[in-house]
Amino acid sequence: MNVGYVFAVLAALASGSGSILESIGVRRAGAFGGTSMDLVGLRRQWIYFAGLGADLTGFVCAAAALRQLPLFLVQSVLAFSVGVTATIATFLGTRLSPAGWLTLGVGATGLVLLGLSAEPSPAAAIESGWRWLLVGMAIPVATIAWRAKRRTGPWAASALAFSTGLGFSIVGVSARTLQLPDSAWRLILEPSAWAIAVNGVVAAVVFAMALQKGRPTGVTAIMFTTNTSLASLIGLIYLDDRVRAGFDVAAATGFVCAVAGAIGVAHFAAIARQRSGAW
Repeated sequence: MNVGYVFAVLAALASGSGSILESIGVRRAGAFGGTSMDLVGLRRQWIYFAGLGADLTGFVCAAAALRQLPLFLVQSVLAFSVGVTATIATFLGTRLSPAGWLTLGVGATGLVLLGLSAEPSPAAAIESGWRWLLVGMAIPVATIAWRAKRRTGPWAASALAFSTGLGFSIVGVSARTLQLPDSAWRLILEPSAWAIAVNGVVAAVVFAMALQKGRPTGVTAIMFTTNTSLASLIGLIYLDDRVRAGFDVAAATGFVCAVAGAIGVAHFAAIARQRSGAW
C-alpha cells in the first residue's frame, strides 16, 4: 500500500480534529461572536493551541502525501476533513440530520472512487522561476481580499471566500512541487517552502475576514470548490498528475461526489450547531 494514502487520511483526521479543538477553545474563552479583541482570551486556552498543533500536524501529513499522490486526490481528502469534524461533533452533543449523514456517505464514496482512480507518482519538476512565482501569488490573493474587505454586500464575502480558496490552492501546488534539499537548513532557499508559508498565512487571514462578512456554510462551500478544483486542474495540466487507465469516469464522478459531499456536510453541520449550541 502506498504510504501516501495513509498520510492523506491522517491529514484529514488531524485537520478535522483541530477544527473541533479550536472551536471549543474559542467558546471557552468567550470569544465566539465577539470582536477581535476578545481573541486575547485564547492565550489561556490550552485546548485552542492543541487544535493549532493538530492543524499543523495535518498540514505536514498533507505535504507528505503530496510527495506521492496527485493533487485532485489529496485536496479532496483535505476538503472532506469537514466530515471528520461533523462526526466528532456528534459525540459532543450535536445531532447531524439524516440528510447530513447521507451527504457524508456521498463524500466518502467519492473519496473511495478517487483513491481507486489516482495513479501515485511524483510531480513533474518545474523550474525555480516558476516556483518563485508561486510566492508572488500571495499579492493578488491579498489584493482581492483588500478590495473585497472595503465593500459591503453578499458579493464581498464570496470574493473573500474565493480569495481564500485561491490562496490554499497555491499552498497545495507548492507542497506538491516542493524539492527537499540534502541539508535541512537549505530549505530556506527553496521557493516552494516560502510559497507554502506566505500563501498559507495570507489565506488563513483572508478566511477569517470572509467569516466576518458571510455565512460559514457559503464561505466554506466557495473556498472548498475553488481550492480543490483549481489545484486539481493545475496538477493535471502542469504537474503530471495522472488517472489510472480506464478510470476517467470514476475519477470525475468521485471528484464531484467528494466536493459535493464536503459542501453538504458543512451545510448540515452548521445547521446542527445552531440548533444545539454545542462545543
